Amino acid sequence: MTTKQTDEQAVEQDSFGVQSAREEQSGQAGRRTIVSFTRRSGKLDDRLARAWQEYAPQLLLQLDDDASSLGVGQHVRIDQDFLERSYAQPAPVTVEIGSGQGENIVAAAAAHPDRNFLALEVYEPGLAHTMLLAGKQGLTNLKVAQTNAPEFFAAADQGSVGEVWTFFPDPWPKMKHHKRRLVQSALAADIARALPSQGLWRIATDIDDYALHVHEVMDNDAHFRNLGEHCVSLATAHVGKGTADQAALLPHADFTESERFSGRVLTNFERKGLAAGHTIHDFTYQVTHN
Repeated sequence: MTTKQTDEQAVEQDSFGVQSAREEQSGQAGRRTIVSFTRRSGKLDDRLARAWQEYAPQLLLQLDDDASSLGVGQHVRIDQDFLERSYAQPAPVTVEIGSGQGENIVAAAAAHPDRNFLALEVYEPGLAHTMLLAGKQGLTNLKVAQTNAPEFFAAADQGSVGEVWTFFPDPWPKMKHHKRRLVQSALAADIARALPSQGLWRIATDIDDYALHVHEVMDNDAHFRNLGEHCVSLATAHVGKGTADQAALLPHADFTESERFSGRVLTNFERKGLAAGHTIHDFTYQVTHN
């Protein structure tokens, strides 16, 4: 990514493979968190800067006294009481990991005023744009937080959130970077703990190799069961950047996925993926614990 790209382009690109080779120490002793993004300090344009100044006081959920931190402060306990006190109404909270420019979660919050929504995003332009969209509509059931999602869920209490969404995460296309992908067993365990019994984690990707990765991580995870009823065929071996066209020549197997989640709006990002001929993979995983 060059410095000539706009903030909105930078936010949009974070689902296409912005790469980092860093591991950072999280706020919890003895726990290392995979950082599935690259830190960028894009300057907000005047419109987004005004949106931040106007709407952050009511929409931004501060999770650490250090405003530059993307973690969760040791004094913050993310439990049901904390989340309910953060909103104008008590209601289950749907958390979107990587909300981008906010089109999806703002539309969901507007369509479901009886539910609460929390957008987790690391990039300021995306957060500012989300606040702009929500602020213009006067939404009181939506909050945003600038935080690294694995650290948020590592600090979340049992049953503290109602549902989790992860739509089009960074695919980390190079083979050597697949370990940086967001969907991992450690995060799945933390999300399972944060969800109630029968709670859902919805995932979507337009990258076939990432879909295989999701199946490998989640289909055999004891915390979840796959609710999909739609059969898809995928290569059973991984390909990387520059070798994706070889997937068609590899052995394939059938996997079970979900139909498109009706609660996800068709964003510009997904529209571009479809125009490029990508297959959209939807997953619905339900917590199995009581």
